[in-house]
Amino acid sequence: MKHLLSIKEFTQPQLLALLKLAKEIKAQPAQYRHALAGKSIVMLFEKPSLRTRVSFDIGINKLGGHCLYLDQQNGDIGKRESVADFAANLSCWADAIVARTYRHSTIEKLAKYGSVPVINALSDLYHPCQALADYLTLAEQFDDLSQVKLAYVGDGNNVTHSLLYGAAILGMTMTVVCPEGHFPDGLIVSEAQALAEQHGGKIILSTNIAELSDQDAIYTDTWISMGDSTNLDDIKQKFAKFQVNKALMSKAGARYFMHCLPAHRGVEVTDEVLDGEGSLILVQAENRMHAQNALLVSLLT
Repeated sequence: MKHLLSIKEFTQPQLLALLKLAKEIKAQPAQYRHALAGKSIVMLFEKPSLRTRVSFDIGINKLGGHCLYLDQQNGDIGKRESVADFAANLSCWADAIVARTYRHSTIEKLAKYGSVPVINALSDLYHPCQALADYLTLAEQFDDLSQVKLAYVGDGNNVTHSLLYGAAILGMTMTVVCPEGHFPDGLIVSEAQALAEQHGGKIILSTNIAELSDQDAIYTDTWISMGDSTNLDDIKQKFAKFQVNKALMSKAGARYFMHCLPAHRGVEVTDEVLDGEGSLILVQAENRMHAQNALLVSLLT
């Protein structure tokens, strides 16, 4: 791999190897403290961030590398100068570019016109670094990910897309339950279903939350994606029955709860579940750093 633009670029052996490396880096960080010595990584962010920015910055430092953060106070990348020129110039100095953008096309252009690895730290279509951390988290709970049943409940978005590709490649069974009109992108679902069939997994879509059962973990996200101007009050009624609460967790038989954060407490998930014994949210947050460090080591060494 030269870049990470989407989870779908992984083969199953590559994805499993990355998760294994992430476990090793997490367990023995001292062995990797010079892995990126002499390397400089530019973090190019159009959108605000807590977990992505901090986990990359501190993670790069732990690997012995140097991180430079650039925000876009003047607006989207490409307005002041073209994305192509931006990518070519950054490639003169940096060893890699980590980009968090509004449009996935911007990520693709950075990879096309730059000459260094580009990592998608979030776009409108995908959030691959989040999904890597999520599957690392599940791999710490289950010996065989192909036997895991994961349910995603709520609004189909960029996180859902990356989770779908990851589940399909790993041969998992993933069920996506959304209100009508809020399913993930149809082409991405079709591609994920084809990958799942290839690897012995299964992708299931439903609008009936009452039928959700026999799950190992339930995952949800905010009902409105970052940058969406929709009023939360306008969709609460439509999404109300898709809230993850104790009753849903018990009915589905799910031991674990997952959320990429930030969460709206009492909206898509109750405090009881978010702070409960089976909640993996802080493990997911920590694992952002370890999964991303494994990715950086894989791409740059």
